[in-house]
Amino acid sequence: MTFLALDVGNTRLKWAQYDSADSGARMLGHGAVFLENIDKLAEDDWSRMAPPSNILGCIVAGDAIKRRVAEQMELWDVVPRWVVPAVQEAGLTNGYDHPARLGADRWVAMIGARHRLLARGINKPCVVVMVGTAVTVEAIDTEGRFLGGIILPGHGIMLRALESGTAGLHVPTGDVRDFPTNTSDALTSGGTFAIAGAVQRMVENLTQHCGEVPECIMTGGAGWKVAPNMSVKVELVESLIFDGLLEIASRRLALPDSSWSSPHY
Repeated sequence: MTFLALDVGNTRLKWAQYDSADSGARMLGHGAVFLENIDKLAEDDWSRMAPPSNILGCIVAGDAIKRRVAEQMELWDVVPRWVVPAVQEAGLTNGYDHPARLGADRWVAMIGARHRLLARGINKPCVVVMVGTAVTVEAIDTEGRFLGGIILPGHGIMLRALESGTAGLHVPTGDVRDFPTNTSDALTSGGTFAIAGAVQRMVENLTQHCGEVPECIMTGGAGWKVAPNMSVKVELVESLIFDGLLEIASRRLALPDSSWSSPHY
C-alpha cells in the first residue's frame, strides 16, 4: 500500500513515495525534474519505482502540464487525484473569498504546517512562507483558520524585471550584505530584504490579531537561500507540501467508501 505524493509547481515537478498514506509514513524515494523533462519520468525515475496504491498531488501549472503528468502515470493501474482547496479540510478553515481559487500548493503547505506544529503539541498562530518562482506568506490563527496571505515575486522574477526595465543591470547574482557596495550584491540583497520585510509585516499583523507571536515555517526550492537572512525566527521545512499531502490522504482514506474526491462543504 504505497503512496505517491506530487507537487507540480511553476518550474519543477517534485515527487515522494511513502510506504503508506499516513502522516509520519516512511519515505521510500523522492526526486524532482524540471517541467520540460516531465515526459521522461515513465521511462526513467518512475520505471524503477514500485507501483503506488494511491496518488495525490497538488498542481499550480496549467492543464497542459497536468495532462503530461497524467500520461506518465499510465504505466500504473491507479487514478491520480488532485487537491482542490475547499472551505475546510484536515482541520483547516479556508478564509479565501473564493476558496477554490486559492493555490493548491498554498493550501496543502498550510495544512502541513498546522499539523506539524500540532504533532509537537504547539497550538499557536502560524505564518507559512513558500519561496519559489513566487513568494507567498500566509497567516493561520490559533483555531486553524486561514486568515489570508500575500503574494510577491520571487528572486528570479525581481531580477528579470529589473534587467528588462533598467539599462546596465545584466550582472551575476551576488551575496546578501547588510550594506552592499556593488550592483550584484545590491540586487541579491534587495530581493532578499523585500521577502524578509513581507514576512516581518505578516508576523506583526498576526501578532496584533492573535495577541501572541506566531510560529513561522518556511518551505520552497529557494527557502534555504532566504531563511538565514530573515529578520524573524523561521523553521525551514523542505517537505512541507508532502507533509500536507500525507495528512490529507490519511484523512480521506479513513472515510467510509472513500472516493478520493475533494471534499465539498
